Amino acid sequence: MVTTNNPGYHVEIDVQQKKPKGEIACGDVLESSITKEESRTILVLSDGIGHGIKANVLGTLTATMALKYTKLHTKPEVAARIIMEALPKSNDGKENYATFTIIEIDPEGYVRIINYDNPTILILRNGKLFQPKEYELKIRGEANLGKLLRCREFKAFKEDRIIFMSDGVPQSGLGNNRFPLGWGMEKIENFILNQVGRMPDISATKLSRKILNQAVMNDNFSVKDDTTCGVIYFREPRKFMLITGPPFYKIKDYDFVGRVQGFKGKKIICGGTTAEIIARELNLEVNIQHGEKKAAALPPSATMAGFEMVTEGILTLGKVEDILENYNSDTKLQDSPPEQVVKLLLQHDSIDIIVGTRINWAHQDPEQPLELELRKFVVKRIVKILVHKFFKKVKVEYV
Repeated sequence: MVTTNNPGYHVEIDVQQKKPKGEIACGDVLESSITKEESRTILVLSDGIGHGIKANVLGTLTATMALKYTKLHTKPEVAARIIMEALPKSNDGKENYATFTIIEIDPEGYVRIINYDNPTILILRNGKLFQPKEYELKIRGEANLGKLLRCREFKAFKEDRIIFMSDGVPQSGLGNNRFPLGWGMEKIENFILNQVGRMPDISATKLSRKILNQAVMNDNFSVKDDTTCGVIYFREPRKFMLITGPPFYKIKDYDFVGRVQGFKGKKIICGGTTAEIIARELNLEVNIQHGEKKAAALPPSATMAGFEMVTEGILTLGKVEDILENYNSDTKLQDSPPEQVVKLLLQHDSIDIIVGTRINWAHQDPEQPLELELRKFVVKRIVKILVHKFFKKVKVEYV
């Protein structure tokens, strides 16, 4: 039986990566999934031996299989044996190798961590390291004698953090004067505790970037190994609403605006007609921002009291989809309307999207129905990316 009790927090997840200069692929591979039936969040980080393409292939194979078997509730020691057997042998007959960390979070906030040869996963609670009881599982199969999975299970509380990483982080700085034996887990723990102590509400994104940036600095700004750091932060959800398109029935304009006005959180409007309806019903003014830096072929944004911004509709949303699709840890967002929309989406966790379905027959534009279908399609694409790539909780309502 699947339980749907809400633990009362949002699970913010962010992962930052760097690969050595000159490599075209990262040997650290992250796979993730939110299962529809059970609402389980599953993350798998695998570190393939070596660098580049070979490491990436090993990491991808390991992470993909680990994710699949975790979804199927396969016993970890059984799944690990299958993974070990599946990894291809090198030409000299030696075993190829990939580490992995599996993190499962169920809807009630119960967490299970399975770790095989990746650095210790750090858990923070009340600004201190939290050490839930660890147990070991022997990986099955004669070829895996001595190989162990280290496992921990606990119920997450609001403000808990989980920090996981590949060995590129603790081994950063290896051989230099400051860290001849590498940065090391003890110094990493102190660094993280100091950051959280100074900024108790530091986001998962900011903390993972700070850890990764410090590792890069330890290696004189050129990492020697694939380096990954991920942070999971259980915190109060930040709510956001995006409104695009007017409601199907004009008679519903008043109810539609009441729904928008009553939302407790930040709001934006993507669509001029939609903004006009809301402005009319609430007796507000829409002020165009003529002096702003705007994206090519897009009209400037506008301001309206009670809303973060007002933008053009379908073209802006199309650009938002493109930015989200290609977004990575190196992306630098500027101040064009689509980039501002992306910033707001990424800053929030619980996102309501209201899609109006009215066709403006007064314009007698035969492409209006096409534009409506395009708006629906683009919104669906944005929702898919927000949910599966950025782990947002998104609800779409068609009116």
